[in-house]
Amino acid sequence: MPFASIRIVTDDLDALVAFYERVTGRSAERPAPVFAQFRGSGVNLAIASSATVAMLGGAVVPATNRSVLIEFEVADVDAEFARLRRTGDDVVLEPTTMPWGNRSALVRDPDGNVVNLFSTPTAS
Repeated sequence: MPFASIRIVTDDLDALVAFYERVTGRSAERPAPVFAQFRGSGVNLAIASSATVAMLGGAVVPATNRSVLIEFEVADVDAEFARLRRTGDDVVLEPTTMPWGNRSALVRDPDGNVVNLFSTPTAS
């Protein structure tokens, strides 16, 4: 069974799409007014209006995630953090080298989801 995507449901599609366009440096595909996606190697990130899940009776509630990290591997955590920081994004963790060697910076997207920008250590 192939993995298709992670989907974030939101009440403000345009704000969330704009945030992830800044993070990825790419324009989202917008096949419908209520849906956008970023295709990538390994995983796709989909963003959908809450109207797309209205028939689920409250099973999916926008802006309530407190258990999932959305992660992007980047070449330079500090540079990416500085670039995003200029746009006023909510900082969870400034660039830090983790005990296992990864360098990470965490910010929140407009819906409060935590986004991890990380790089893995390079062999010396």
